[in-house]
Amino acid sequence: MTSKVTKNIGILTSGGDCPGLNAAIRAVVKCATQRQWQVYGIPYGTQGLINLEQGNCSRQDIQLRDHGFDIPGVLHGIDILQFLSGSMLGALSNGDPSNPDIAREMLEGYRLLDLDALITLGGDGSLNIISDLAQQGNWNWIAIPKTIDNDVPFTEQSLGFDTTVDTVTHALYDLTFTAASHNRIMIVQVMGRDAGHLALRAGVAGGADMILIPELTPQINDKLLDGICSKIVQLRQTDRQFALVVLSEGVCNQNGVREKYIGDTLAQQIQVHAQQLCETNQPEFCHLQPLETRATILGHIQRSSMPSSLDRLIAAAFGCKAVELIAAENYQQLVVWSHGHADSKPLDQVIPRIKRCHLEQRCPSPVALDDPWIKTARNLGVYMGETINKPEKTNLTFAKR
Repeated sequence: MTSKVTKNIGILTSGGDCPGLNAAIRAVVKCATQRQWQVYGIPYGTQGLINLEQGNCSRQDIQLRDHGFDIPGVLHGIDILQFLSGSMLGALSNGDPSNPDIAREMLEGYRLLDLDALITLGGDGSLNIISDLAQQGNWNWIAIPKTIDNDVPFTEQSLGFDTTVDTVTHALYDLTFTAASHNRIMIVQVMGRDAGHLALRAGVAGGADMILIPELTPQINDKLLDGICSKIVQLRQTDRQFALVVLSEGVCNQNGVREKYIGDTLAQQIQVHAQQLCETNQPEFCHLQPLETRATILGHIQRSSMPSSLDRLIAAAFGCKAVELIAAENYQQLVVWSHGHADSKPLDQVIPRIKRCHLEQRCPSPVALDDPWIKTARNLGVYMGETINKPEKTNLTFAKR
């Protein structure tokens, strides 16, 4: 005999998508089904609450079941979700809850679901928005951190980050060979907004010669360009004619302004700066002739790919932990990854930090200056914006271009 359903819980994904979201949704549904709870998948983040209020969908339309997501053929149930990228629920960042009319619609949509608790998967921006709604509506909610930037505070790892590191690493592998084939300096621009976690780890894993992150090189300047050119000279003195530069999108231009195509800007400025150094007639800089630079922006391809095994493991652990917290009625918690397992942190410690950092326009969880991966990169000889020794003089000369 089936026991009485004791809880109704909702789940939504908000903000940019990333690998592992579907695996987390699967974990929540499977764990909740074991407890004979009902799970409602709110489509398109907080927009889904507005759709409910406006009557565009019903409670029955969005109920998720362990065997309720079927694919034609022999694959039944939701287990296939753990291998899929993106979000089956959709991930939008629409709606400003500071607008009283929009907030009212969202709160009414939530009320119609008659939920005991809500699980939200989001980055720092999404968590900031939903926290305001949760406070207004007196919601019981659990947050799961997901972002390829890995910049949610208090968690060592956010969902989606590991897969994205793999994706960028594979791209660096491919770009290394085209750079080598043409003796080019290849600048690879990766996501990261305010944080350099992705550029740093993928750069180390992908064999980058230079890694530029906002925590160490907040903006391009002549000193940085001197260092880059000196590193190129060092490589060419060992008969290495190409170089791979990983650049976080959070690095600003020489005016301290963010640029959408900062990789292209850096590529152009390296070329100009190298020519200027050549024209000083200092023999140590003769290795900069000729010099070709190219920029590649990986863009949204970084959000794709089948989730890595680690991301699927983290998704399973996060989903199960969220359900456990709800079962214990331990609400207003952020699920975190700490020392190899899922744990939790009170949101009343997390959200104020996020809000304060947003107000001060700084990252809530940047790369620490003593991060061990920075030390590893430096020990490998990777240039990260420091002043490096001036190239040794050489008698080698090249004809001007």
